[in-house]
Amino acid sequence: MKRLILLRHGQSTWNLENRFTGWHDVDLSDEGRAEATQAGELMQSAGLTPEVVYTSVLIRAIRTAFMSLDVLGRIWIPMLKDWRLNERHYGGLTGLNKSETADEYGEDQVHIWRRSFATPPPALTDDDPRHPRHDPRYANLDPAVLPATESLKDTLTRVMPFYQSDIVPALQQHDCVLIAAHGNSLRALVKHLEGLSDDAITGVEIATGDPLVYELDDQLAVRDKRSLRDSA
Repeated sequence: MKRLILLRHGQSTWNLENRFTGWHDVDLSDEGRAEATQAGELMQSAGLTPEVVYTSVLIRAIRTAFMSLDVLGRIWIPMLKDWRLNERHYGGLTGLNKSETADEYGEDQVHIWRRSFATPPPALTDDDPRHPRHDPRYANLDPAVLPATESLKDTLTRVMPFYQSDIVPALQQHDCVLIAAHGNSLRALVKHLEGLSDDAITGVEIATGDPLVYELDDQLAVRDKRSLRDSA
């Protein structure tokens, strides 16, 4: 039996400020650090021992992975970072307060941008400093692959090739794989793993700092799923 652990990063400073974050690189809040530590404690209590961890290239996910593995005494395992596990890019909403944005554009429009499967927020222009082409961590990538905005559908489109090319072989080689990433990149994986429809995935929420454990058979089909926080 294989185990795939999906771990959304702990609360970030912009989560705390109720801002759209996306690809903007903010760190964990104090509560987020506590959540990361608790995630490690939950995995320890469940007897889980990840053998490899995948994260995005954003510090809130990297720190969550490191802090949770530190509890397990496993910071020595391979940690592989890839931009394709980044959060969904919120385009022109990046950095805006969610409540103020709803006041400006209307709650219905903001709900569509946030929760629909295929409708992205307004795109950034290429010269906007928030565009990832101005971030040195993406300097070696073709600018054409860097998003100016994304829907959940777009996020799924970039996450799934990475899952197939990198994570599937890791699951075939190891018994326990940890992915520390973000609400929407993990929702993309949940959609795939559970075979959810486009409509069904819009109602799925993933809690911060709560390891979600999938038990997979040798063909990587889901046999069981549980939240460690709920189990505890």
